[in-house]
Amino acid sequence: MSLLAVGISHRTAPVALLEQVAMSADDKVKALHELVGSDHVSEALVLATCNRVEVFAEVDRFHGGVSEVSRVLARQAGASVEELSPYVTVHYEDQAVAHLFTVAAGLDSMVVGETQVLGQLRAAYALAQDEGTVGRALHPVAQHALRVGKRVHSETGIDRAGASLVTVSLDHAEQRVGPLAGRPALVVGAGSMGALAATTLSRRGALVTVASRSPESAARLAAAVDGGTAELADLQQAVADADVVVTCTGATGLVVGTDVVAGAMAGRAGRPLAVVDLALPRDVDPGVAALPGVHLVDLALLQGERSAAGGTGPAAAAADVAAAHALIEAETALLRAEQQAAAVAPTVSALRSQAAEVVDAELLRLSTRLPDLDARARSEISRTVRRVVDKLLHEPTVRVKELAGTPGGVDYADALRALFGLGIDTDVPADGGRLAEAVTVDPDDLRPGGAA
Repeated sequence: MSLLAVGISHRTAPVALLEQVAMSADDKVKALHELVGSDHVSEALVLATCNRVEVFAEVDRFHGGVSEVSRVLARQAGASVEELSPYVTVHYEDQAVAHLFTVAAGLDSMVVGETQVLGQLRAAYALAQDEGTVGRALHPVAQHALRVGKRVHSETGIDRAGASLVTVSLDHAEQRVGPLAGRPALVVGAGSMGALAATTLSRRGALVTVASRSPESAARLAAAVDGGTAELADLQQAVADADVVVTCTGATGLVVGTDVVAGAMAGRAGRPLAVVDLALPRDVDPGVAALPGVHLVDLALLQGERSAAGGTGPAAAAADVAAAHALIEAETALLRAEQQAAAVAPTVSALRSQAAEVVDAELLRLSTRLPDLDARARSEISRTVRRVVDKLLHEPTVRVKELAGTPGGVDYADALRALFGLGIDTDVPADGGRLAEAVTVDPDDLRPGGAA
């Protein structure tokens, strides 16, 4: 079995395509079960955020796994596998682990160093646990990724290099409307992103109003930031009263139309309005950007800025980013060593069990041949024989554990099994989990019936 990562992110796909493949909570559950119900995927975790949808899966065949995951993503996007393939990235084994660690650390985010993705990964892992789609392969990898994400933020100073999408977006808004202290702000959506937006606005001194499909959720969030609430039915008036509007709902269609914003601007006497759309799919009609006095900040704008900055994101500090990557490389090697050591454990156990059986059989044979041997002599012979066997096995068992973490280390366990005739199945990948490059996949291999 082997770890596979297949996905679409802001690095490879336009926001319009990310909108197509975006998943609701029900979509994630459906995808998880569809994946583990396929022929080649035994475990799966789906990470779906505002700028990526990625599947981390344990598969028994590389091409078969890529094909099945790609079909699930294509179905979600309403596209064919061939149409989706130019935007899909594939990582395998060590590189899949390193990619997951990189994502958890915020190094692959649209804003380098942001921390929200770590919480999103934790939620994705919890969902996979609840649905029973992670097992002995993905559990340790996901748990290690969460620890690595925390280590990167606490030990490398990467937080100095990055900020959340909310922070960067509100920086844009302030450039248009001025400092937010004392200004009215409207947050549409009371989920995790809405809570982050409301909290960030409050810290900047804004007067926050929350609107949500759930009045109860809106009231709880508003109370947490000493703000007020508004009804979605009165959205136009709520927009008219605000200088900054942040939208981040889980709706599948537009929430803020051009007509709503145009109507709101009619009574603002020329006051500028900043509209921040952090939802995927988008909440705000892109047409509002053409309205006089309206400045729209959305994921497409932030994606373009990231590309113009060479993919590093705003305020990325090279030394902190380099330190984070070095930590991830070390943690990837550590996990590999742990996995390979675990892979040889059945061989060591089988060898010692076989030796114990041989010793027991020979001592029994001695008892039948020398029935008059006194108990003291019999005990001393038993201890001596077992010490001799333990000493003979000590060096090979210690060495095979040490060598397991080195290139080719699993081969030593194979040799030990062959030499001692240990007929056990250790379920170790043929390559020992050492593939260290991202894999480029021929689109033909993604088609049903293609190479597997």
